[in-house]
Amino acid sequence: MPRIHFHQQLAELKDKLLAMAALSQQALESAVEAYIRRDAGICQYVRENETAINAAQREVDEMAYELLAKEQPMAIDLRFILAVIKINGDLERIGDQAMSIAIRTRELIDEQPFDLPVDIAGMGDYAARMIRSSIQALLEGDCHVAESVRDMDDEIDRMNRVAHIDLIHVIQQRPEVAHLALHAILVSRNLERIADHATNIATDVIFWIRGADVRHQLSAVVD
Repeated sequence: MPRIHFHQQLAELKDKLLAMAALSQQALESAVEAYIRRDAGICQYVRENETAINAAQREVDEMAYELLAKEQPMAIDLRFILAVIKINGDLERIGDQAMSIAIRTRELIDEQPFDLPVDIAGMGDYAARMIRSSIQALLEGDCHVAESVRDMDDEIDRMNRVAHIDLIHVIQQRPEVAHLALHAILVSRNLERIADHATNIATDVIFWIRGADVRHQLSAVVD
């Protein structure tokens, strides 16, 4: 009976983490929308969502630490709780990066639009897809989906490098819009970091399922 209760608590912990993931996903999507539309109202929503994310992080961490202290789990259950704690931190940092995008957007609200050579919407969509896939891997306990997220990271790194090069060129050629290009460079970097956090989540799923630390490997171990 105690073990049944323990596994019910693990299921509840997982549900709380998935709710946290939904908040982080919404933060990213809203921040990108705010930047594209230069919308102060959406920026405020991202700020309010950040408060909810921080509260959710504390709740997940407290439950995870309590389970570690009281239940002393072994093997795969222990790895799951440790993975939850790390994933929880990455989800909170996704919220932080989204908040950074919103803050930069607030500084651009009254600026005249200028067509910059960077696809922020495309990068945002790609990063959001990485988050969704990493959470799918967690939900389904699927290492192959997690591996696909790790593989996706190279593409958003490439997108960020190209954006950086093209925007530096704008700064050199069009100094009157240099501040807009600089903001775009920083937003692109925010999105690349969000993708890194999604990759971290996928890596932690692999650790949970396989018991393998693949953070510093080019590819995960084979089943």
